[in-house]
Amino acid sequence: MKNKFEPFINEKGFVILDGAMATELESRGAHLNHALWSAKLLTEDPELIKQVHYDYLLAGADVITTASYQASFEGFAKNGYSTEQAVELMELSSKLAFEALDEAMKVMPRKVKPLIAGSVGPYGASLADGSEYRGNYGVSIEFLKSFHRQRMKVLIETGVDLLACETIPCLDEAIALKEVLAEFPGTQAWISFSCKDDRHISSGEDFADAVKLLDQTDHVIAIGINCTAPQYIESLIKIGKANTSKAILVYPNKGEVYDAVDKIWLPSITNHAHFIDDAKVWYAAGSTIIGGCCRTTPADISQLKQLS
Repeated sequence: MKNKFEPFINEKGFVILDGAMATELESRGAHLNHALWSAKLLTEDPELIKQVHYDYLLAGADVITTASYQASFEGFAKNGYSTEQAVELMELSSKLAFEALDEAMKVMPRKVKPLIAGSVGPYGASLADGSEYRGNYGVSIEFLKSFHRQRMKVLIETGVDLLACETIPCLDEAIALKEVLAEFPGTQAWISFSCKDDRHISSGEDFADAVKLLDQTDHVIAIGINCTAPQYIESLIKIGKANTSKAILVYPNKGEVYDAVDKIWLPSITNHAHFIDDAKVWYAAGSTIIGGCCRTTPADISQLKQLS
C-alpha cells in the first residue's frame, strides 16, 4: 500500500497541511459558540466552508481536512438531527472539500494533486466540554470503537484520500482508532494527539508510549501532534522520531489557551507571531508534515512554502 504522502515528500521533501477551519470561519463572521462548532455551518453556510478550503489550497496546502471534526451521530442527535441527516451532513463535508479542490486545480494546477483528509475528531469533541484536552472519558475502548466506527465508514465511502484522526487525548482512544482502522482494508490515516506539555499527551500518559502503540500499524502512515502549544512541539517531535520510523506530523495552534467553558481563546503568554520561524524549527527537528491548528490562517500556511 503506497503511502499517500510519498509523492509530496519525493517532490519537495515535506507536506503542507492546511490550517484552522473553525477559528478561520469565525474570523469571517461565523458564530460557532455552539456544541456542533464548525459542523454547524454545514447547514448554515456550507459555501463559507468551501471558500476556506479553497483559500488554503491557493495558499499552498497539499492536504485539506474536511469540516467533520465535530460531526458525530451522537453530537448531531443531541441537536435534533436524525441519523439520515447526520450521514448527509458528513457526506456534505467531503463534497465541499472535493468541490474546492476541483475549483482550485483549475486556477492553480499542481504536479501532485492535493489530498483530502476526512477529519475524525475525538469522542471528547462530541461532549463539547473540552474533554479532548483532558482525556478523562471514563468509557471503555469498545465504547470508543462503536462511537467512531460508523462515522469513519461514512467518510471513507465518500472517497476521501485518508482519515485525519486528530486531537486524540488518551491511549485508550488511540487503541480504539487503531482497531477500527484495521476493519477497513486499504484505508490510510494519521493519528495526532493533543499534548499538555513537551512529554505527555493530554491525559498525562507519555507521548512516547502513544507513538510506540501505533508504530507497527500499517493503516497509520503518520503520527503526530495537533492543537498543542508551539513551544512543546520540538521536544515532542524528537520523542516521536526516537520511537517510530513513520513520518512525524505536526499542526499546532498559535499558543493561545482554549477556555472550554466560555468557548473562547485566551491570549498566549509567549510570542508565536512568525509561524514560519517555528515551522523551520519543527522541520529541522524531523517533522516532514506541517500545518496549523486553531487560530492559524491561510497567510500562516502560505509561509510554509519557505521550508524548501
